[in-house]
Amino acid sequence: MNAPLDAAVAPHVLTHTENGICRLTLNRGDRYNPLSRAMITALQSEVTRIGADSAIRGVVLAAEGKGFCAGHDLKELRAHPDLA
Repeated sequence: MNAPLDAAVAPHVLTHTENGICRLTLNRGDRYNPLSRAMITALQSEVTRIGADSAIRGVVLAAEGKGFCAGHDLKELRAHPDLA
């Protein structure tokens, strides 16, 4: 049995490509997938990669957990008010 990945080392965005369709999955379902700097950076990186890949014809944005996305990570904003 595999142990669950610690949130600090688990990827923020999971990717799976099949038949020209790339599925991007927000992977912080335990916290309703808040948009932290790390999550936004991961999404930007994947979208850039997808844009450069002519074999990918479409993208599906999905999320782990009960909710799709809670919005921006307020804990992160409180800890770093310079980001607001």
